[in-house]
Amino acid sequence: YAMVKAAAQNGWIDEKAITLEILTSIKRAGADLILTYHAKDVARWLS
Repeated sequence: YAMVKAAAQNGWIDEKAITLEILTSIKRAGADLILTYHAKDVARWLS
C-alpha cells in the first residue's frame, strides 16, 4: 500500500491501474476474500 501510494505521488506509476492489477492478480490466484487498505479508493473508482 505505502509503496504504491509513494510511487503514485512521485508520478512514477498510475495508482488506479496498478492497484486494480494487484487486486485482480490476487483474485486470479484464488482468493475468496480480499482485505486491503485500498478498499475505499477501489470502491470509488468502480462506482
